[in-house]
Amino acid sequence: MPSMPLQNSHHHESVSDDPPAIPITDDAATADQPLTEIVEYPSAASNHLLSLPVGSALMWLALPVLGEQALLMLVGLVDTFLAGTVGKEATAAIGLASQVSWLAGLLFGFIGVGATALVARHVGMGLVSKANHFSNQALSAAVIMGALEFALIYLLAPFLPRLLDWGPEPARIVVQYLRIDSAGYILASITVIAAACWRGGGDTRTPLYVMIVVNFVNILVSAGLRFGWGGLPSLGVAGIAIGTLVARLIGGLIVIGLLLHGRSGIRFRAQDLRFRRESMRRILHVGIPAGLDGIFLWAGQFCFLIIISQLATGDEQAAILAAHFVGIRVESLSYLPAFAWATGAATLVGQFLGAGDRLKARRSGHLAAVQSAVLCMAMGVVYFLFAPQIYALFNASADLERVTRIGVPALRGLAFFQLPLALMIVYTNALRGAGDTRYPLLYTLLGMVLVRLPLAYLCGVVWKGGLLGAWVGMFADMTVRAALTTVRFLRGKWEHIKI
Repeated sequence: MPSMPLQNSHHHESVSDDPPAIPITDDAATADQPLTEIVEYPSAASNHLLSLPVGSALMWLALPVLGEQALLMLVGLVDTFLAGTVGKEATAAIGLASQVSWLAGLLFGFIGVGATALVARHVGMGLVSKANHFSNQALSAAVIMGALEFALIYLLAPFLPRLLDWGPEPARIVVQYLRIDSAGYILASITVIAAACWRGGGDTRTPLYVMIVVNFVNILVSAGLRFGWGGLPSLGVAGIAIGTLVARLIGGLIVIGLLLHGRSGIRFRAQDLRFRRESMRRILHVGIPAGLDGIFLWAGQFCFLIIISQLATGDEQAAILAAHFVGIRVESLSYLPAFAWATGAATLVGQFLGAGDRLKARRSGHLAAVQSAVLCMAMGVVYFLFAPQIYALFNASADLERVTRIGVPALRGLAFFQLPLALMIVYTNALRGAGDTRYPLLYTLLGMVLVRLPLAYLCGVVWKGGLLGAWVGMFADMTVRAALTTVRFLRGKWEHIKI
């Protein structure tokens, strides 16, 4: 994926009282000129979304995303549950593999965040065929990125467990799982970017329908190949990976079919799939900071994992890692409402700015933050009260008692930091919906380098606080970034950003 130099902040935050004027020229002129524009709404949802009360529009957008994210999380939870039936080494190995898969998803932020912002802004302005053009540009770039990610992960997979000084058995499982799983990244890239474009246009239901199918296939095939059901071979951890791969491939093929039929106004068009330098510049102008944000976030998480790996050695290390990965996987429950309402906020912020209604753009972000905070704090109550039962559910190995003893205090500590988690996620995505992606990148760097990693090492390793001590760094990082993104949104400079 070619990188572009970032423009300076003066250009990025040009101030104007009107929505940016988009020059309209004929499509046949040159490869770098915009397309001829015909104003048309692809669906009733897109046509009437901005006329709804902000709370109703948020619910319309957020509830399908909540269902989609629940199903997406279920894919990971099924893999974690099935790995727990193998042993703590398998749980730790698939936990690391999930971190790599997470990185792959974050890297699509180079394209997806820019595509969402541009699609939302142009749909808000009524320039729907222009939004479709940017969708096609993003989809073309996504295929290239998916292929590059597959090649890199396949080649680099053996080096990851070595960096963490893992033993031979969990290292073997990680490499096997990653190489099988990454084979689906090319089609998965189309699924991820198409979903980003659909959401930008106001359609959050189609990604939900795709995930329903993906989950059904993943559960059926992964469990079947793990236990040898229905005459299938019992392949252990490899069977879990193959099931996830098959689910990714089927989901990607479904998305391709929907794009060929023009689902919600997003349709493959040959002339739009050819790269246009100016269009890609605009996507990357917004997307590069978001993509770098994802890279730095993942790199910080990987360094965080290195610190956790240093808390102990041997069987105790494997138990700590298993407790950590189960806890992180369960933490994704909090991301369900936060990301759902954050997605709704990003779409509405972009579309309301395109329509010139800054007041409703602000209200969208604040209302999403309040609603998601209430839901996340409710999840915190669940973490605190049912932490032992949660660990028992996701660790069926003989080391249940040890893993539970390590993980329960950390998960209960996380219960008290659900408010900053919600604010951090919602306001970060609301800023991205406006095209303001540089400040969230800066806040990620500050939070990781100056807060999370130093505190995790100090409290976990130096002061021997174990997993809970290491997680103190994570708690502090979330709190600092929540404060910074909230202040950035309240200041309102994002309202004047041109993309």
